[in-house]
Amino acid sequence: MLAQILIGLIGVLHVYFLVLEMFLWDKPLGLKAFGNTPEKAALTKVLAQNQGLYNGFLAAGLFWALTLQDGFFVQVATFFLGCVLVAGIFGAITASRKILYIQAMPALIALIVLYAAR
Repeated sequence: MLAQILIGLIGVLHVYFLVLEMFLWDKPLGLKAFGNTPEKAALTKVLAQNQGLYNGFLAAGLFWALTLQDGFFVQVATFFLGCVLVAGIFGAITASRKILYIQAMPALIALIVLYAAR
């Protein structure tokens, strides 16, 4: 049950990332969240929208996992949490260290809880 709650929260977090990147990138909230200037945001808006779409796919996969029976749930949840974890580590290395704590760590914790419950 705790693993399902964590997976749901990570899914919601990725929907939030989708909204920030696809719709609010060049708005005050998006500028503040990513430390961008209006000029930089204008130049990178299409890239951010693409990135937001991928975050939406991650959220969809996590929500899908929550609808599956036990065996398939674990497999699908593991795959999508693993994707979130790898994306978070890569983002922390290439973009901002805070991504490690915002994206990668929650996924790692959810994976540990998922397998500890088995």
